[in-house]
Amino acid sequence: MTEDAAERASTAGPENTAKTRLRSERWFGPADLRSFGHRSRAMQMGYDPKDWEGKPVIAILNTWSDINPCHMHFKQRVEDVKRGVLEAGGFPMEFPSISLSENFMKPTTMLYRNMLAMEAEELLRAYPADGAVLMGGCDKTTPGLLLGATSMNIPAIFVPAGPMLRGNWHGKTLGSGADSWKYWDELRAGKITQEDWRGVEEGIARSAGTCMTMGTASTMTAIAEAIGLSLPGASSIPAVDSNHIRMAKSSGRRIVDMVREGLQPSKITTRASFLNAIAVAMAMGCSTNAIIHVIAMARRAGVDIGLDDFDRLSREVPVIANVRPTGTTYLMEDFYYAGGIAALMKRISIFLDLSCLTVTGKTVGENIEKAHVYNDDVIRPLDNPVFTGEAGGALTVLRGNIAPDGCVMKPACCDRKFHKHSGPALVFDDYPSMKKAIEDEDLDVTENHVLVLRNAGPLGGPGMPEWGMLPIPKKLIKQGVRDMLRLSDARMSGTSYGACVLHVAPEAYVGGPLALLKTGDIISVDVEARSISMEVSEEEMARRRVEWKTPPPRYERGYGWMAAHHIMQADKGCDFDFLQTDFGGSVSEPVIY
Repeated sequence: MTEDAAERASTAGPENTAKTRLRSERWFGPADLRSFGHRSRAMQMGYDPKDWEGKPVIAILNTWSDINPCHMHFKQRVEDVKRGVLEAGGFPMEFPSISLSENFMKPTTMLYRNMLAMEAEELLRAYPADGAVLMGGCDKTTPGLLLGATSMNIPAIFVPAGPMLRGNWHGKTLGSGADSWKYWDELRAGKITQEDWRGVEEGIARSAGTCMTMGTASTMTAIAEAIGLSLPGASSIPAVDSNHIRMAKSSGRRIVDMVREGLQPSKITTRASFLNAIAVAMAMGCSTNAIIHVIAMARRAGVDIGLDDFDRLSREVPVIANVRPTGTTYLMEDFYYAGGIAALMKRISIFLDLSCLTVTGKTVGENIEKAHVYNDDVIRPLDNPVFTGEAGGALTVLRGNIAPDGCVMKPACCDRKFHKHSGPALVFDDYPSMKKAIEDEDLDVTENHVLVLRNAGPLGGPGMPEWGMLPIPKKLIKQGVRDMLRLSDARMSGTSYGACVLHVAPEAYVGGPLALLKTGDIISVDVEARSISMEVSEEEMARRRVEWKTPPPRYERGYGWMAAHHIMQADKGCDFDFLQTDFGGSVSEPVIY
């Protein structure tokens, strides 16, 4: 290494002190046989010492895949990120990472979120990375990457995939997910034809990018930005907008300076920054999945965030983003051009801690100072919200004898008559039996029933699939019914809507009270009182518990077996227990001999 390069390396390290060297220097710098091997193999790939000497090595974790439509533009965007890194004097290296394709991966991407988190952490630890650019966006990819980067705690910046363009069919604007459910019910009711259905199928997804409704993807990328882990405005740029290219390049430039400044996630991910993110999520009318992911991310950062924080802020922060499915009209493309997350954050600034640090090196307040709302119907004023906390808020946490550790509802996405409702349970132990029954037009069911699906939680699903938006029975669909109360220990897509109570904890599969429910038992929900219960006596519950039998395991080997033995319940974020911050001592840097 030249004297000049050695000097730059000594002053550009993670803590920005003259005594600290770049982490990658441990691989490339020493005058020994092992480092000779590292340098010679880098040269084998066409690099030379000028490419890395004294420069931060930036690991670009790219979740591109041929089977992930949300990320299909990442093959090009990674080149844009690399340009930014090179311009800022860094040395970019792309690390392909597992791609969690929400559409195709079964039984559910949620089963593999923690696998991506483990991979991200270990890639960054095992290789000579000084900083990281995290490329994601599809639902579980954002939290998976951020979980891993948080645990590794080297400077990291998140590049969101961005939403796809709005869909179109016969002049009607289509929103992913939400309109799938809507037109599927219309097809089942005989209101549209198979030809119509094919037209919806062809027009609903028109470009690269994530769901363009305010589903889990846009919820989680916005949360990443609100925490301070993405550049201002990055989260809502449409995937195919040229601004997205510039954002990717700017992120590449910025990570190099973050390494030189020693700006690690631990300096950004505070309790205040997570509370900011929850407030933003409430104002957006977010996906219910946000609760699980944010709790997991906060716990990885050693921050105490739980269900009560979501419920409290849902009472305080009104929904002001008029974006479907909580809003009635617009999609993410409209949201971006109305000002995006920065404008929304400025509008709800009274609920935020503006002193929180972000990846820019500036505070939240400084980042949003010049933000403007350009369409007051897309991002509403506080005095004209889409939905208010007094009416239940974006998300509500319910507790009672059927969910002692809590469950979740999205009051803003259903008819208010279901905010206080009692009805008999119609219970299904698995998805196949439920799916078959709801197509039976002789099914003994009314719109006052409560449809129940159990054994669909973190262990029972397995992996807690998005089955919580149970289909309305065909008999009722033909009568014009489009919503009814539904209850499960599953999740639902952020693009879903309706009176769905989700994430029942503990889940039925591990013997939670939901396992003891029987068809005909009365279930009562009261959103204002934040309560949910089954009208069954404690004595009868005790008798049923004696009769309950532990179901057989879903997996007896492999990753599924590991998940079954270590995954935590929904109210704890579904992380693996051994990945928690307080599990054992910290992991040291890898030895190099």
